[in-house]
Amino acid sequence: MSVETMRGTYARMPWVKVAALSLIIAIPAMLLGRVIWPPATGGPEPTSAQLPFFIFESFFEALSLGLGVAFLVFGLPVVRQVESTWRLRAWLMYLSTGWLMVSWWSHGNLHISNSDNLQRLLYIEYGYHVTLVIAGAIIAYCFLSLMRERGGAASVR
Repeated sequence: MSVETMRGTYARMPWVKVAALSLIIAIPAMLLGRVIWPPATGGPEPTSAQLPFFIFESFFEALSLGLGVAFLVFGLPVVRQVESTWRLRAWLMYLSTGWLMVSWWSHGNLHISNSDNLQRLLYIEYGYHVTLVIAGAIIAYCFLSLMRERGGAASVR
């Protein structure tokens, strides 16, 4: 297979680029999460039965980070080409979706390293939970407003 044929094949298969970038981000994130945010000492330790579930959750959060970065990288050219009447909503949905995907890795790791510091817990809760709700509300509003414009108000009801 020639280099040109391979380039053409990958150009038709964007999921390969998305998967590759996602894993390039997710694997180091999975390995570095506990290094950047060491687990709090003195708290409860997971049982051997619970440990695989916590490891899977950490992997899932790291994978979400990787997919979110891939979304932001490969979605940027698309958002830049949106027509002017939809541009603000497209940017709001793009950034909100990116935040919904990339935030889980740091959010989960901050909880693990928090211990019983309630002030820090409040910062985590407001910094993540409130902003995630706002991002979801932005996406919902923009989606419905675009559907109304695109198909008429009667089609949304």
